[in-house]
Order: sequence, then structure tokens, then C-alpha cells
Amino acid sequence: MGVSTVLDKSNGPATIILEERKLFGSHVMAERFVPGRELTCAVMGDVALGVIDIISKVGFYDYRAKYSPGGSQHILPADIPKDVYRKCQQYALQAHRALGCRGVSRADFRYDDTHGPAGELILLEINTQPGMTGTSLVPELAAHSGHSYEELVTWMVNDASINR
Repeated sequence: MGVSTVLDKSNGPATIILEERKLFGSHVMAERFVPGRELTCAVMGDVALGVIDIISKVGFYDYRAKYSPGGSQHILPADIPKDVYRKCQQYALQAHRALGCRGVSRADFRYDDTHGPAGELILLEINTQPGMTGTSLVPELAAHSGHSYEELVTWMVNDASINR
């Protein structure tokens, strides 16, 4: 829909929110901004795959950064502390299971390492139908784990047909 970042010491958070409301409708969701890095981890069945560090080339990681070739750079495996890498995988798998997801899901995180490597890891969302385009993250994560695109799609089709 629309995203605005209201920075500390901004003179007009209310003005920014009201302007967005005019553009996108009467409902506004506000949440704390988490500085730092954009990370993602896919789950395939019962296995957490690798972790990607996403670096936007256009500022905020928006539609253009996600879907335009060259809009973002994907660092795989993410160059983050090993314990944070493992937490991403652990949290992605736990969320996948807790929500009753099947097949493939993708967990998106913010990792605030602005005050040191220990940082704060925040789970943003679970994508239960992640993309399969040329710029999509799941096929890239699957390839890094040794699954070709064809193998991934075949696995997804076969897994969807399992009566559980």
C-alpha cells in the first residue's frame, strides 16, 4: 500500500501519517521502526534453508527494490554472526510450525546491529506463498541448499498433493 518512515526528531509525524491516509485510505498502521538489516530465511517442509541479507539499491526495500532486476543485492549466506544466523533459521522453522504452514514459507526479519554484533532480531512476517520469479528469494535459497528450480517446483507440487 504505502510505507513512510518517520525518523526521530521529525517535525511532522502526524502530517506524514495524515498525508498517507489521504493517498491510501482511512486506516493507518504504525509500528516501531527497526534500523539495521533486512534478512530472510525459507523453510522447505521441515528444513530451514539459508539466510539472505538483502541490501536495497534504491533506499527503502520497497516493490521496486524487490521486483526490479538490480533493485537489491542478495548476500547468501548472510554475513552475520553465526548465532544470529542460527536464530533466523530456528525462528523461521518455529513460526512455520506454529502457524501450521505447509510446503514452503519464507520468514522476513530485521536485524538491528547498529549498536554492536549482538543486535536485536525481529521477526516481521511469514510469507506462505513466496514468489517464484527471477528476483525471488526462495528459489535462490533452495539453489544455495542444492535444489535446482525444477527440483524445487517438483517438490512443491508433490508436497501439495500429500494428504496430511
